[in-house]
Amino acid sequence: MKKISFYEQRDLKNRIRMSKYVEKLPDYCLDFFIGIENNTSSLTRYNYAMDLFIFFNYLANYVFKKKEVDITLKNLDSLKSRNIEQYLSYLSFYELDGKQYKNDERGKARKLASLRSFFKYLFNHDLISSNVVSKIETPKLHNKEIIRLEKNEVKKLMETIENPTEFSKHQQEYNKQTFERDNAIITLFLGTGIRISELVGLNIESFDFSQNAFLVTRKGGNQTTLYFSKEVALALKTWLEKRATLNLPEDENAMFISLQNRRISIRAVENLVKKYAKIASPLKKISPHKLRSTFGTNLYKETRDIYIVADVLGHKDVNTTKKHYAAISEDMRKSVAEIIKINS
Repeated sequence: MKKISFYEQRDLKNRIRMSKYVEKLPDYCLDFFIGIENNTSSLTRYNYAMDLFIFFNYLANYVFKKKEVDITLKNLDSLKSRNIEQYLSYLSFYELDGKQYKNDERGKARKLASLRSFFKYLFNHDLISSNVVSKIETPKLHNKEIIRLEKNEVKKLMETIENPTEFSKHQQEYNKQTFERDNAIITLFLGTGIRISELVGLNIESFDFSQNAFLVTRKGGNQTTLYFSKEVALALKTWLEKRATLNLPEDENAMFISLQNRRISIRAVENLVKKYAKIASPLKKISPHKLRSTFGTNLYKETRDIYIVADVLGHKDVNTTKKHYAAISEDMRKSVAEIIKINS
């Protein structure tokens, strides 16, 4: 029997998690998810399902005073703009299933986007007579500071992996077992800027060291060939030598392995990055995504080509890249100081 791939397992997990929300919603919500299946990923649909359940829970408790599953299309058609605006205000701080949650403008914007997709589907299929959500403006998004590592912090990070003297003796013994793997993971992040989900999904056969290239599965399932430096290649080959000594199942083809001899999890990668980064840069909350930001910023500084950065990072919209990686740094401000000549 053919082993289910990492991406098939992830898709199945998302579908199961989505169904737990959808079964609590009216039947026309299931029609919506079936309708968008061919144009969305399972993760997108799972996020939509979560967002819709929060919305219907709000309507059930504060607007219609009935169970979520009993809310009709006629009920939705009766909603006014103020109902949606009140819902967005509610999202600032709310309680659901005994737990408390809060949303900033980005969280609210994402949930509003989910509603827009849902109401657009209902309106286009003549299930409601008007699309009230289309009248609501997206919350203003404030630019967030791009957190990344500077050159000295990157150096300290790599030194910490190789020689974790600031860790306890127990941690140092543990690190002896994981050094080659952890070094390869962080080097690959810093050298290619791939996403954490892309890294976890890599297999042995994804790599071609004759070209220093590897095949990565992007968001939406598209595959792209990326290239890496000799420095990254060395770290990967060193890890593969260590991996070859492990007592792994014959059918385990994952590139990066946990101490339980199975594909490493996203949570485990997040934890190992956090562990080393806390020593290298204690004032910054460094995650795998921040290592991606570090790569993106460095690539932009070197190339000054936002389109190359967008392509390598796998951004569908170059405006996403501009917003995150083209902010003028102190170095760039200094570099332009001598361009303008007053007495030329």
